[in-house]
Amino acid sequence: MKKAVRIILFALVALIFIGTFVFLYLNSRPKQVRYETLEPTVRDLSKATIVTGKIEPRDEVAVKPQISGIITELLKEAGQRVEAGEIIAKLKVIPDMNQLASAESRVRLSNINRAQSQTDFERQQKLYDKGLISANEYEKVRQSYRQACEEAAVAQEQLELTRDGVSASNASSSNTLVRSTISGLILDIPVKVGNSVILSNTFNDGTTIATVADMSNLIFRGNIDETEVGRLSVGMPMDITIGALQDLSFAASLEYISPKATATTGGANQFEIKAAVKLASSDSSGAAFIRSGYSATAKIVLEEAAKVLTIPESAVEFSGDSTFVYLIGGTDKQPVYTRTPIEIGLSDGIFIEVKKGLKQTDRVRGNQVIADVK
Repeated sequence: MKKAVRIILFALVALIFIGTFVFLYLNSRPKQVRYETLEPTVRDLSKATIVTGKIEPRDEVAVKPQISGIITELLKEAGQRVEAGEIIAKLKVIPDMNQLASAESRVRLSNINRAQSQTDFERQQKLYDKGLISANEYEKVRQSYRQACEEAAVAQEQLELTRDGVSASNASSSNTLVRSTISGLILDIPVKVGNSVILSNTFNDGTTIATVADMSNLIFRGNIDETEVGRLSVGMPMDITIGALQDLSFAASLEYISPKATATTGGANQFEIKAAVKLASSDSSGAAFIRSGYSATAKIVLEEAAKVLTIPESAVEFSGDSTFVYLIGGTDKQPVYTRTPIEIGLSDGIFIEVKKGLKQTDRVRGNQVIADVK
């Protein structure tokens, strides 16, 4: 009986020892990792850059007065359309006292000269009627009288212009009427009735009565990094997106690249670019809803490649100047991964072109692990 118990105990110990050994052996074996399988595909690739900027009218004009004065009436407001020559505001002149005194003095002198010329003319006319003087002498006196009358009229008109800003002869084109110089949309009227305004001169830019722009002719203005500006050329197509208008998009054409850096961001120089926005004919009548200064982004295609063999860029291993992929061989249960050099081309950040070293029928190892096989 005791002998049988010893045999059973010995068997149990041996079984435990063998089981422990097998368990440790199996767990010490290296695990085989199985990765996702990728297949090369033929597709069109393009590399693009995104430029942030804003939408602006190409022609934006500040309308300023031709005389200094006080605004008495505003006939337009921001957001309204105005035609060239249309009146925006009316002014009341504030005359310069020195100029006014000089104009009044000129009127008095011209009236004195005219009265004297009139007396001389009437006297000479009587003599001419009696045949006592020649026709030549008579014509000279009459000419002097006409000149005196003209000088008096000019002096009176100058006085009216100095005092009132308008004269009887130019009431329709008075300087007191501020007119738009172009046809377009009024973007801003920064003044109010009662404000004093001054004309532009050598010492100041003058007061802006209104800002008018042609909103049917828009441009995109933005800045691009110095690492990408060398790939641009005038005439390149662009896609403009205005986020504030539910991602409204327009086509555009690059028309200007600054030859000089205009700003610095994060230590990198920025170069200004401008593009002509192409409004659809159906949008031209309602182009006013695109407001000046809207933030926008421009997508510019820098490089393109049509119908090239590609794989996900995440499957490529970069080692110095060399690139590799792992080709899948063997069986589905026992895959074999072979490191293979390839030559790459254009990348769009997701897919990359493979120029050499890969066929469309090859299977390529991805980076995602799908199973661990013991």
